[in-house]
Amino acid sequence: MAFCKNLGGLLRQGAVSQTGNVPVQSMLGSLLYMSTKLFVGGLSWGTDDQSLREAFSNFVEVIDSKVIVDRETGRSRGFGFVNFPDESAANAAISEMDGKELNGRNIRVNVANDRPSAPRAYGGGGYGGGGGDGGVD
Repeated sequence: MAFCKNLGGLLRQGAVSQTGNVPVQSMLGSLLYMSTKLFVGGLSWGTDDQSLREAFSNFVEVIDSKVIVDRETGRSRGFGFVNFPDESAANAAISEMDGKELNGRNIRVNVANDRPSAPRAYGGGGYGGGGGDGGVD
């Protein structure tokens, strides 16, 4: 499923030439960057991108790692993502790291779920739109 989404994205981004043929060089290069993404939860506040990468690269090759931080404070939100070149590497990382201690905390590791690409709602939202007058007539 993820492979189809990634391939569809490549096609929409113009990996297909004007004649409708897919250039082999660009397609193979793009396929090299497809990976399996894992969610890592329960991270300590001191864990950064580099220490997350180092923890997982002890077992398998890591393509990328990212600790998610709060936009306002710049502080870790306690979770991150690690990308691997293939499913077998990701599965090895899950079996080796899930429940293990990293920087003083036991972490949770599992396959990351793709978020639905629904448009984001801005503003109040919620039931009734908010802003009522408190029932005063």
